[in-house]
Amino acid sequence: MLVEAVNWLPERNWSREQILANPELAHYVTGWPRPDDFGLVAVDAADRPVGAAWCRYLTAADPGYGYVSDDVPELTIGVVETWRGRGVGRALLRAALDAAREHGVPTVSLSVERANFAARLYAAEGFRTVESFEDADTMVAELGTGLAPASTGS
Repeated sequence: MLVEAVNWLPERNWSREQILANPELAHYVTGWPRPDDFGLVAVDAADRPVGAAWCRYLTAADPGYGYVSDDVPELTIGVVETWRGRGVGRALLRAALDAAREHGVPTVSLSVERANFAARLYAAEGFRTVESFEDADTMVAELGTGLAPASTGS
């Protein structure tokens, strides 16, 4: 699904080999899964993958495009072209954020090219821009832990 994420623009058609040969892209999946990686896959009625969302911790020594700090995982989402615009991305995003909360992750980051329609989705789902570049933004979502506050009793 990294190929789908990279090739969101119809005229961009990078091969799997090109993407995996590029260290700035390959580190999103190389050695999957590492102990702190987590993600999920969306499938169609025939159980074929149509999208995936995953979080991976990257470091300052090998940062991702959406890197903010070593303790904030970066979220990547890829959806098969024929399934885009049908709610798969939003469902994956929400499920990935729920999974992050379950893992006790308080903040998730991502990078999105401004022309990508997913940028509006991320903003609508609570992500805010923390850094802007020529054509892309780094965004974060503050998740909290999803745990209810402890009762003080009375």
